Amino acid sequence: MQNANALQLIAATYTPMDSDGKVLVEPIRPYCDALVNESAVSGVFVCGTTGEGLSLTMEERQQVAETWVQYATNRLKVIVHVGHTSIEDSCRLAAHGASIGADGVATLGPIFFKPATLDELLQYCEIIAKAAPTTPFYYYHIPSMTGLHFPMAQFARAAIKAIPNFAGIKFTNDDLVDFQQCLHVCEDRHTVLFGRDEMLLAAMAMGGSAAIGSTYSFMASLYASMAQAVSVGDWETARARQLDAQELIDIMLPYGGVPAGKALLQVLGFPFGPPRQPLVPLPQDEAQTLSARIMNTPASEYLLRTGD
Repeated sequence: MQNANALQLIAATYTPMDSDGKVLVEPIRPYCDALVNESAVSGVFVCGTTGEGLSLTMEERQQVAETWVQYATNRLKVIVHVGHTSIEDSCRLAAHGASIGADGVATLGPIFFKPATLDELLQYCEIIAKAAPTTPFYYYHIPSMTGLHFPMAQFARAAIKAIPNFAGIKFTNDDLVDFQQCLHVCEDRHTVLFGRDEMLLAAMAMGGSAAIGSTYSFMASLYASMAQAVSVGDWETARARQLDAQELIDIMLPYGGVPAGKALLQVLGFPFGPPRQPLVPLPQDEAQTLSARIMNTPASEYLLRTGD
């Protein structure tokens, strides 16, 4: 039986920016402190999709990663996303992540010129993993963004043999059959981190015990409550908590996940500013509407607070 302590939640963090879209690192420290104080997450995933990693420069990504490692060390695990359109830059980012003491590096697959076979994808990942040979390496499976739909159970089986520092997969897809098969292949030696927040309970029922997601950045305690209910066999409460999460996510999605998430963080006392183009910030009236609707949901009681 799954227990609450067995559910490892990792927050996919947003990247703070000023009104002109310039990256700021100062807001990271109080936000990191709040996540630690909430004690519902065990780590952070930085410069990923939520963190607008592919919209940042190399220097910005390195600066954000360094800041998170600085403030999170010995408090939260830090996995740095190093995916890039250039494999050489991915390798540089991976090596940088290792040099600053990140707990792991992850890459999504190529998003422009794409591998034609699973073996080609594996070779691509091998090169990046070798750039940080002693740092745990994760493959970031997100076919909605990459267009790569290879079966991850097959990829995991091959990666375990080919990549010495292979640590697991960030599985951002709703194919629960492939997810369960991944869990079977990886067993206890490698981690499959589920990436669909609104389906986490289903993933737990399949045997999942780890997850990375955007909403863990501001309401991880809701999912911890859900896991606690599962641990005592209270599936009715667990399903209610998952529905609460789905309701909030459904409110956010029409506004765009990243713009809505940053607007919500602002309301919660974390000035993370607007997203970077091509994403656009919510107009003030829409941000106010979003906030009012969210604060009127059952999930609102679980939202992260500054502690002020």
